[in-house]
Amino acid sequence: MAGKSKKYREARGKVDREKRYGLDEALDILVEMPERKFDETIEVAMRLGVDPRHADQMVRGSVVLPNGLGKKVTVVVFAKGQKEKEAVDAGADFVGSDDLIDKIQKGWLEFDKAVATPDMMGAVSKLGKILGPRGLMPNPKVGTVTFDVAKAVTEVKAGRVEFRVDKAGNLHVPVGKNSFGKEKLRENIFSLFDAVTRLKPSSSKGTYVRGVAISKTMSPGVKIDPAYVRVLSK
Repeated sequence: MAGKSKKYREARGKVDREKRYGLDEALDILVEMPERKFDETIEVAMRLGVDPRHADQMVRGSVVLPNGLGKKVTVVVFAKGQKEKEAVDAGADFVGSDDLIDKIQKGWLEFDKAVATPDMMGAVSKLGKILGPRGLMPNPKVGTVTFDVAKAVTEVKAGRVEFRVDKAGNLHVPVGKNSFGKEKLRENIFSLFDAVTRLKPSSSKGTYVRGVAISKTMSPGVKIDPAYVRVLSK
């Protein structure tokens, strides 16, 4: 525990590291932890029984959290003509085509999410080395490459979160802010659990959800019984 703050040690004291809690009990523990001077993000970590080295076991998707993420999301849309107008009407912050691509190539990156119509992806692919490493590249698998730009913008603004397993089969997904309170966080977490369980690859054998924990930005994790996830999502 050397080097950990007093508040972290206090928070750790509220958690039985050997126990796997139900979701409600885990949220109660998080709520009771000492508050910081900022509104901490709540994150869910999940360990899945998949091998992402095999393409058919890659778990990747998105979910619209019913209570959002508690932050303003700046969205750019790559589109032309009528689709450009639809994006603006839906609330996109920046909309364009070649001009927007050129602006980003010159170093502008003041946005959180990017959406593109399919006909723009040939040009947008030029930005792969810039947007890819930052997780900003539009992708049809998570609904950000679509002709229905109005729906995409609305969902992203409302709190749609993208997720993807890492090389070890783990997911780390933000689900809201500490200020949301237990009920809103519970609703968001339930939506995530449901989305992840629906994406179970048919080639994944054995137990799919093997480990789950929730934590604040600066708190220890609280383990949740994976069996509880399966019950919630039926």
